[in-house]
Amino acid sequence: MPINQFVKAAAFTLLAGSAATAMAGPQCTEADKSKWQDQEAFQEKLKNDGYDIKKFKVTGGDCYEIYGYNTEGKRVEIYFNPVDGSVVKEEIED
Repeated sequence: MPINQFVKAAAFTLLAGSAATAMAGPQCTEADKSKWQDQEAFQEKLKNDGYDIKKFKVTGGDCYEIYGYNTEGKRVEIYFNPVDGSVVKEEIED
């Protein structure tokens, strides 16, 4: 492989790896899943607190993640610790 192609391939590999890392969510817990709050009960609590959940999922970083609207009606993406319900990361769109 000519050096020019090798450099391009190496640069592409580094950029692709950086993009994947940048898009990865946080690590929320290492606790055993038996310690996690029930998913349905957790969502119900959020709804009772005023959140409008459009999508709920469990992430690879062991978080409960929601996409929807917060209590002020702003669009949000929030990662919660599934054990204690604390917010680990929150992104609010203006």
